Amino acid sequence: MKRSYITILALAVGFTSCKDNELFEKEMYKNVVALISSDYHNTFEEVVPLTGEEVIGYIAASSGGTHTSDRDMVIGLEEDQSPLDSYNWALFDADENLYAKLLPKDKYEILDYSIQIKAGERTGRTMVKLRPDGLSPDSTYFIGLKATDISGVEVNKQKNTILYQILIKNDYASQAENSFYAMTGLADEMVTAGNKKLFPLTRNSVRTVAGTESFKSTVGDINETSIILEVNDDNTVSIKPYKDIQVKQLNDDRNYPNTFTVEESFGRTLNVFLLSYEYTIGGTTRIMKERLEMQLK
Repeated sequence: MKRSYITILALAVGFTSCKDNELFEKEMYKNVVALISSDYHNTFEEVVPLTGEEVIGYIAASSGGTHTSDRDMVIGLEEDQSPLDSYNWALFDADENLYAKLLPKDKYEILDYSIQIKAGERTGRTMVKLRPDGLSPDSTYFIGLKATDISGVEVNKQKNTILYQILIKNDYASQAENSFYAMTGLADEMVTAGNKKLFPLTRNSVRTVAGTESFKSTVGDINETSIILEVNDDNTVSIKPYKDIQVKQLNDDRNYPNTFTVEESFGRTLNVFLLSYEYTIGGTTRIMKERLEMQLK
């Protein structure tokens, strides 16, 4: 009798084990689709050059599972602000001045709001046409999207949204990196040194603070203290006011001839600005002679 009980128990355990293995294998083989993004609030960064023309980007999805699917899988995309709302609240609470923004509608175009992963493949993508010129380097911009099932495809609930971030850059500065230039020179004939951050504005221009002014991120301070450095086709530099500041370019100093160059020095490649100008803030005028350099590699 005891042997019969043992046999029945062994059969029950074996049946349960087979069922568990079946479920496990089913999960392992399942083709679940996810939008490709980082784990940080499902963000994806697209670093976009300022060219004056449209730039192409891509939003991608991938399929999980032990094997690729034997049929085409298609998911839909729909615009959704809720991921951005969650992002802003998680990072900045109620301080709306710091909130990231949706990318303006005139700055992008998604031609096909669906992504197809072809049979036997792991990934698929859809194209985004981007028009980054005119975006502020002081703001964070996202396209908020959510994936939907339109062909009987299972979508990963943890990765069914994406915040597609647009970061602008040019040859002199990038929003994706801290473009700090080492500054040396003369302020009102006195030796000075420090660091300055440059912000990309257009294909051939950047913004920075004038002279030895401190950088503050409020709109009022930026407008009051910032100048534009515009690199011309012949690598001369035109210095212009960004907003409220008064600035006058000085072109009579051979050591600071208002030029931009790429220099090679001891195996290093450097971006170098040599600048000469005077600027006025709050009725006080200062004369600045400065060398700005940043190592590229």
